[in-house]
Amino acid sequence: ICEQLLAAEQSTYHNTLLALRGFCSLHAQDHHGALQDFQRVIEHDPPHPNSCIKALCGRGLIRISGGSNYLTALDYITACQLKLEETIFTIKSYVPWNQRGLLLKVLQEEGQMMLQKKRYPGGSSVSFQKKQTGLCTFLTLKLFFFPSRDAPGVFQLASLLVELDSSDEASRILCADALYQMGRGEEAHKMLSLALSRNPQRAPVLARLALLQLKRGFVHDGNQLLKRLIRIGDSSCLLPILDIFQDEDRKLLQSHCRWRALAILKGKQEGAAIKEAIAHLSFAILAAGGYAEDCLLTRARCYGRLGQMKTAIFDFNAVLKENPRNVQALSGRGFVHLALRQQKEAVQDLLSALKVEAGAVIPAILCLKPEAQGLITGWLLQHGRAALTQLLATKDLPGEETLGDLLTMAKALTKICRAAQHHIFYTDVLMANGEHQEALKHLQEAFGPCPAEDFARARLAVLQLQSRNVAGAAAQLSVLARRDEKDLAFLLNFVDTKQQQHLAQAAAQEGKVLMKNHHHEQALGYLSLAVLASRDSPRYLRRRAACLVHLKKHEKALKDMAKVIQGHGCNSPKTQAGDHCCQGFLLLALAQEEAAVQHYMQALQLDEPLALGTITNCPGRESLTKTFHKIAQCNFEKQRYEEAWKITDYGLKIGKSSELQKLKARLKREASSCSIH
Repeated sequence: ICEQLLAAEQSTYHNTLLALRGFCSLHAQDHHGALQDFQRVIEHDPPHPNSCIKALCGRGLIRISGGSNYLTALDYITACQLKLEETIFTIKSYVPWNQRGLLLKVLQEEGQMMLQKKRYPGGSSVSFQKKQTGLCTFLTLKLFFFPSRDAPGVFQLASLLVELDSSDEASRILCADALYQMGRGEEAHKMLSLALSRNPQRAPVLARLALLQLKRGFVHDGNQLLKRLIRIGDSSCLLPILDIFQDEDRKLLQSHCRWRALAILKGKQEGAAIKEAIAHLSFAILAAGGYAEDCLLTRARCYGRLGQMKTAIFDFNAVLKENPRNVQALSGRGFVHLALRQQKEAVQDLLSALKVEAGAVIPAILCLKPEAQGLITGWLLQHGRAALTQLLATKDLPGEETLGDLLTMAKALTKICRAAQHHIFYTDVLMANGEHQEALKHLQEAFGPCPAEDFARARLAVLQLQSRNVAGAAAQLSVLARRDEKDLAFLLNFVDTKQQQHLAQAAAQEGKVLMKNHHHEQALGYLSLAVLASRDSPRYLRRRAACLVHLKKHEKALKDMAKVIQGHGCNSPKTQAGDHCCQGFLLLALAQEEAAVQHYMQALQLDEPLALGTITNCPGRESLTKTFHKIAQCNFEKQRYEEAWKITDYGLKIGKSSELQKLKARLKREASSCSIH
C-alpha cells in the first residue's frame, strides 16, 4: 500500500509513507531497505517533525542490531528534543514488545555512560554524514551544541524511559543524576526521596541522597543515610556515582567521611565502631578516586586492630606502590608482619623505614607493647649481627644494605632500648666503619671508663690495641674467651694480622705461666685467645688440650687434638707420634678404647721409643696392655684374625703380657688350620 501511494503522480504524506514503509521493512527483517527510507525522511527538506521522529526511532532500532548503541541513544535523544509525546507514541506503537525491553536497557546504559563521561568526549559529530540537508542540518546544529556528556539531553532521555515504565527505578535514578548535573539538586532530591519511599534499602538511592544532603548542609541527615548504607554493606554502588559527582562534591564527601571516621576512632575502640570507621574510610577512598594516602593508612591500621592482617597489608601495599618511601606504610606493614611472626619481612620493612626517617619509626616502635618491642629489637639485632659478620668475612653486605644502613639501625636500637647488647652492637658497627674514637667514646658513655661487662671490656681491649697495649688487651680478651669464643672470634676481625700475632704470643706466654702455677681456669682463657688469634696454631692447640685435660674436659681436648692431627703433614714423625699418644690417652679417658688402640699403634709405627716412653708415663704399660688384649680378643671373637694379630703384635711391644701371648698362639693355630682353595 505504501509503495502504491508513493508511486502515485500526486503523492501526499510522502515522509509519513516513507517512515511507515521503513517500519514495514524493519519488521520484515529488511534492515537495508528500512534504513534507506528512514534516511530519506531525515534528510528531506523541509523537515516533517512527526515523520522524522518515527524515522529516528526506526533508525535507532537498526543501529542496536548493528552494535552501535551510542548512535541509537543519540537518535532517541534527538527524537525526544523534537517532541517527547510523539516519541513515546512511536515507541509504544511501532516498536515490537519483544524488542522494547532491550531498547530501554540500551538507552539506560548509554545515558549513564554519557553522564559518566565515558562516551566520545569530543562530541557526537561522528554520527552524521557530510551531506547536510533538511533535518540533518537541524540535527547537526542542535547536537554540536549538545555533546554526548551534556546532562539536558540525558534528562530528556531519562524522562522518556520513566514515561515508558514508571515502575523502573534505574530510569528514575538516571533522571535524578541528570537533574543533579544540570544543577537542579532540589528536584533530584525529591525524585530520589520518592524512590527511597518505595524501596528503603536501595543502596544507590541512599548514596545519592547522602551526597545531596551533605551538599545542602544537612550533615546529620547525611550521616544517617551513610549509616543506613553501611548497614546494607554495598559500597560498590558508589563507583558509578563518583563519575557523575562533580569534583567539589567528591571532595566534600571525601573530607566528610574521613572526618567522621576519625571522630569514631577517637571515641570507642570496639569492633563495631572500628568497622564503621573502616566503612567511612572506604567511602572517602572511593570518593578520592581509589587513592587517598592518609585514609588508606588509617584503614590499614583499623584492619590490623581487627586482626585482618592480610587486608591491612593490601592497603599498605597500595600506598607503597605510589610512594615506596612512605615511612608510615613501611613501618605499619612491618608491624603487621611482626604480628604474623614473619621475621624476614618485618625486619626488611622496618629497616627500610629506618633508612628513610628513623625519627618517625623509633617512637612508633616505643608505642608497642614490651613483648612486641623485645621481639622486634631482637630480630633487628640478629639481622644486624649476621650482616656485620658477613661484611667482616667477605667485605660485602647482603642485598642493597650498606654500612651506613647498619649504623642507622644500630643507633636506633640504642634509643629504643638501652640494653648492653645494643650498645655493644653499635660500638662494633662504629669500629667496622673505622670510627675508633667515636666507638671508644660511645662505649665509655654507655658503660663507664672501666666497664664491668665482659663484652664491653673486650671491645675496650680491642680499641686499646690501637695504642699497642697488647698485654692489657690480652687480659681483657682472655675473660671473653672463657665466656664466648664465638664473640671473641668476631672481635678479632677488627685486629690486623700483625697485631693478632703479637696478641697470640702474649696470651700463650701468660697461659704457660698460669699453668705452671696451676691456675688452669685462667690459663684456659689465655690459651683460647692464643688459639683464635693464631688461627688454630697446632702449638697453641696442644697447650690448650693439655690445660683442658687438667680441667677434666676431655671431649674439648679431644677436639683440639683432632685439629692438630688433621693438620699433620710437615711435622716430624716424632711430633706426630706424640700427638697420637695424646689422642689415645684422651680416647681412653672417654672409654673409646678401640679408637685409642688405633692411635697408639699409629704412634708406635711412627716412633716406637718415643711412644713407649710416653705410654710408660701415662697411662702405664700394664694398663694399656690389658686394653690391647681386650680389643684384640673382641676382633678374634668376630673372626677378624688379621686385625687381632696386628693389635696383639703391637700390644706385645708395649708389654710381655701372658694373655696376649696366649691369644697370639691361638691366632697361629687358627691360621694353620685355614685351607687355601
